[in-house]
Amino acid sequence: MTVATSVVAGVDRSSRWILLVSLALNLFFIGATGALVTRHYLADRAVSKAPTDRSVAARVERLAATLPSRDAEILRGEYRANATTVDASRAAYHQAQDEVRQVLRAEPFEADAMRAAMGQTRSARQVFDQLLQDMIASAAAKMSAAGRNKLADWPPSSRSVSSTQR
Repeated sequence: MTVATSVVAGVDRSSRWILLVSLALNLFFIGATGALVTRHYLADRAVSKAPTDRSVAARVERLAATLPSRDAEILRGEYRANATTVDASRAAYHQAQDEVRQVLRAEPFEADAMRAAMGQTRSARQVFDQLLQDMIASAAAKMSAAGRNKLADWPPSSRSVSSTQR
């Protein structure tokens, strides 16, 4: 009986190993499939997101959409009154950035030319920021307290606590 018992025990051990290997392979394939499905799902979401319009007009419109209607019209009107100046300063800033790129690509490279181009970019950015901020300040001076509070909470997604709850 000892021989029969050892043969049955040997079959029992090998079937346990087969079961264990089968379970490990199944878990591996389920994990790999889950990873591929998740990766595919996340890739589709990233591709389907439309690029954001980064023009001044679009930014002002996104800002105005969060304001009360009367205050939104004040902001839009202030932008319309200053659009040519603000847009021209933004174009000058982008032109200065393009000049920096050209200097970086030039052969032979000249560090002094790079410093000068970067200085022009910095100056152009300051002019653009100042004009944009002056426009917003002029609009805020005409807005209601509720509109100025909404303006203070911009962007709305990053500030969930209003100034009255602080």
